[in-house]
Amino acid sequence: MPPNTTATTGDKPGKSGRKKGRKARLVVLVLVLALIGGVAYGAYWSISTVRASFPQTKGSITLDGLSGPVDVKRDGNGIPQIYASSDADLFMAQGYVQAQDRFYEMDVRRHMTSGRLSEMFGKGQVKDDEFLRTLGWDRVAKKEYDTELSASTKKYLQAYAKGVNAYLQGKDGKDISLEYAALGFTNDYKPAQWTPVDSVSWLKAMAWDLRGNMHDEIDRALMTSRLGPKQIADLYPDYPYSRNKAIVQEGQYNTLSKTFEQNGSSSTSGTPGTSGTSTSGTSSAASALTSQLSGLNKVLDNVPTAVGVNGQGIGSNSWVVAGDHTITGKPLLANDPHLSASLPSVWYQMGLHCRTVSSKCQYDVTGYTFAGMPGVVIGHNQDIAWGMTNSGVDVTDLYLEKVSGDGYLYDGTVRPFKTREETIKVAGGTSKTIVVRQTADGMPLLSDRDDELVTVGKKATVNTAAPDRGDGYGIALRWTALDPGTSMDAVFAMDRASNWSDFRSAAALFDVPSQNLVYADKNDIGYTLPGKIPTRAKKDDGSIPAPGWDSGYKWTGYIPKAALPYEYNPKRGYIVTANQAVIDKNKYPYTLTTDWGYGTRSQRITDLIESKINGGGKISTDDMRQMQLDNSSEIAKLLVPKLLKIDIKDKDVRGAKAVREAQDLLEGWDYTQDADSAAAAYFNSVWRNILKLAFGNKLPKELRVEGQCLWVDPVNSTGPADETNKVRECGERAADQAQPDGGDRWFEVVRNLMDDQKSDWWSTPKSLTRPGASDNRDDLFKRAMIDARWELTAKLGKDIDTWSWGRLHRLFLKNQTLGTDGPAFVKYILNRGPWKLSGGEATVNATGWNAAGGYGVVWVPSMRMVVNLDDLDKSKWINLTGASGHAYSAHYTDQTSKWAKGELLDWNFSDKAVDKSTSDTLVLKP
Repeated sequence: MPPNTTATTGDKPGKSGRKKGRKARLVVLVLVLALIGGVAYGAYWSISTVRASFPQTKGSITLDGLSGPVDVKRDGNGIPQIYASSDADLFMAQGYVQAQDRFYEMDVRRHMTSGRLSEMFGKGQVKDDEFLRTLGWDRVAKKEYDTELSASTKKYLQAYAKGVNAYLQGKDGKDISLEYAALGFTNDYKPAQWTPVDSVSWLKAMAWDLRGNMHDEIDRALMTSRLGPKQIADLYPDYPYSRNKAIVQEGQYNTLSKTFEQNGSSSTSGTPGTSGTSTSGTSSAASALTSQLSGLNKVLDNVPTAVGVNGQGIGSNSWVVAGDHTITGKPLLANDPHLSASLPSVWYQMGLHCRTVSSKCQYDVTGYTFAGMPGVVIGHNQDIAWGMTNSGVDVTDLYLEKVSGDGYLYDGTVRPFKTREETIKVAGGTSKTIVVRQTADGMPLLSDRDDELVTVGKKATVNTAAPDRGDGYGIALRWTALDPGTSMDAVFAMDRASNWSDFRSAAALFDVPSQNLVYADKNDIGYTLPGKIPTRAKKDDGSIPAPGWDSGYKWTGYIPKAALPYEYNPKRGYIVTANQAVIDKNKYPYTLTTDWGYGTRSQRITDLIESKINGGGKISTDDMRQMQLDNSSEIAKLLVPKLLKIDIKDKDVRGAKAVREAQDLLEGWDYTQDADSAAAAYFNSVWRNILKLAFGNKLPKELRVEGQCLWVDPVNSTGPADETNKVRECGERAADQAQPDGGDRWFEVVRNLMDDQKSDWWSTPKSLTRPGASDNRDDLFKRAMIDARWELTAKLGKDIDTWSWGRLHRLFLKNQTLGTDGPAFVKYILNRGPWKLSGGEATVNATGWNAAGGYGVVWVPSMRMVVNLDDLDKSKWINLTGASGHAYSAHYTDQTSKWAKGELLDWNFSDKAVDKSTSDTLVLKP
């Protein structure tokens, strides 16, 4: 119901006041009746439609194709545990159950991976489909299924598809999900049968989101139009190996055997390629591509995401502690992948159990998987546990192609493009046919997919070694996931693994996306880096787009699997992975990437572990949970002492007293970003304004948000309401000019500049948006503190006693299709929130926000888990939302409030524990 509101108009009735009163009451009555009728119809429509699609969770259902009965036991949170007597029955039941809970989500995902979103949502998705068809994920997945995957994996994929289709049989869209009923208002779309390739394609989409440094390649190339090599190097500092430890510390590469060894004695400092930022060879050529690359940035940002990150803002935590340092004497393993918030959560919790583990039925595993894909991706089985974080290794390169007629230049000759036609069907519209062009080695020409990517300004210069630009260079993509692989085999192999050797063999099959894998069994801990990781010629390090016309820049092969870094039972007794460098560059001959995360989170986790164990303490399951919730701001520890020394005088700004009042919030603050903290709110606003002032307007225009407004002092503003509104609007627009994202790369940038008071980065001219200029660090910090007080006055009010970080830092959960672009009443039905959150950017509790767009939460720990290897039933887990994708299901967002508070649910595994927690049991019968 709408909130109660009252208002007075001040109007006085005239002579016919009674008549006017009757008329007014009649109008109000009609409006009320209309409102009641509309609400009643909407409630009837939504409730009847929603309930019609709720899954059956009790009793029995007959499924053709099962060889025996299967039990589906759901706990009080609707999380299913499946019990079967054969592998085929187990995965068929998994397909059926996931379709019960999440088929709409599965259907959208497969349309995204195959570039067929227009079939569901109409002409607004044609551009996305064109780009996705150019990438050709489903074509690669089909080839992967046909030629690369094992016979057993194909069998499981077929069984899973059979289960999904058994659920779909005889159902109309409205019987499956509310979203289909809503789509039915605009088109007559009907879901098609599920195929094994639909599941395999999902891995390609996941790999796309976790692909690494493509945006950094583009950004660096765009920077050459305005910044010099030294300035670009300032913005991409070297990884701080001495301060933030790499993942692998005790193993080394053996130059004689050319393998990585746990206790190798040989090392080499030789590094084919360089690990610093390169601007040679292609920098001036790249500067000629400003319009194309900025256009590509826009295209990449608009492409729908699979797990919700689109190559940016990637982060995750996982760590494992050996039994010597735990209360139980057995290892503990924690994991919380950081992804964009989505509703439903990208993850799906479930258990897959063979009643008796044997050659006929090989699985007893539980954890997190994706709706639409069989098996378990992260979790534990009866013997081992594992977690994942994104490694960030560089597996994508952009190439500039000199297009000539129907071909492209390569080593002085013109090679013809490979071409294919793709027809995009459009719901309610006319189909569109496009031509996809690829190079001889399969690189798709991305520049064919947007007009901005085709034409280059005629005045831009190019390197004398580069060919004449003509009408512009093309842009092609080389990416490991465009080759068929075996990652689907790896999922099942990990689910079956019973020891370190099994796990390492399984991980070797996980070619894309490359992930950091942490491991534990009852006695051991380990880490391994799998993946298909390219090697490059010495003249290229993959940091900026390379010239496709020169074969010297092509990939030379892949890092041998035996040479990839790993650790097993390191002497320190723990392993931490949080997107930091995998290994010190001086201990490894291969360049894995030039764009690691900078280790802010990983080092904080390391410090928390060491503070516990160095004091003689032992770590518990709850200690691991508390570490996941750590809200400490590392950049605040660096900056706050400097900010407190700045003297803000009355002559500096009107309302200086109010600014000093805000500054006082930082006095005694412990740098913890709790939701109720006013100091955290003010500091993060100061940080955002530092980024805007120091960097935002110095970046090329393609990398910053434009817009100005006159500076007005809202602290002392006494103008009328309309003026106050203008002040608020102006404040929000001006604050949104900051382009840097605020991530830990920017922490490192500012850290490196801190001791140089006169760095050019601290210089800011007087402008329309603010009075006064700065020519040193403290002057800029002072302006940022003034601006932050002004901004928070506009956003939170003048009274700092009412300020809190949670008022700025809120999580809204939106259905990723109709909850974003659907009718208002559908959005109301599908979306949830807000939740006021603690944590922040580059903290362990990584409720990330982007300084370029505001303080709202944009990515989150998408799930949290802690596995107790002493007693698996004492493990804990939680999901961002819930098991169900059905709006108004009791399990749609039933875990979110607990998740926001940092709570974890019991993770039952043994038959006894599962039976005790079971609320509903469904028997699937042959």
